[in-house]
Amino acid sequence: MEGIIGGRTASDTPGLDIAEQRAWQNFLDAALRLYATMNRSLTEQHRLTLNDVRLLDMLAKSPTGAARMGDLAVGLMSLPSRVTRQIHRLEVQGLVSRGASPVDGRGVLATITPEGREFLADAMKTYGAAVRIHFLEPLSRAQIAAMGENCRRISARLKSGAPSAKIGRV
Repeated sequence: MEGIIGGRTASDTPGLDIAEQRAWQNFLDAALRLYATMNRSLTEQHRLTLNDVRLLDMLAKSPTGAARMGDLAVGLMSLPSRVTRQIHRLEVQGLVSRGASPVDGRGVLATITPEGREFLADAMKTYGAAVRIHFLEPLSRAQIAAMGENCRRISARLKSGAPSAKIGRV
């Protein structure tokens, strides 16, 4: 049921007008479809998920090729238990290794292996091509810049500490 509230046309989502609801639904649909499309492409071509590629990339970009499990969970915006399962899977594939932190024996480090670097290099070609085809090509340079700035603003606000923006279970 639609109506006028304060000069805005109401939507079926409480608190949103039709234009706001449409913008949100379009963003959500595009984000989920893009994630699924990229995930499928990486899985089919490299047997790696999008999150696997993100994790391997984080390790590859770290100065030592390693990171603490908790830091990976934060960087991936994932639950620590999910990252532990992901690392185990990548370890079975020979792409990462796990060991005690030399600084703090209680901490666990994940380290990218030489095979992991090779797999990542190939997967990043697929990743880059998918970003270009599915994310960049439909947009003009001005739209790309606006999208980047808008997403940066949203992310910065979420990072600023809003309790409801925390990742994982409550």
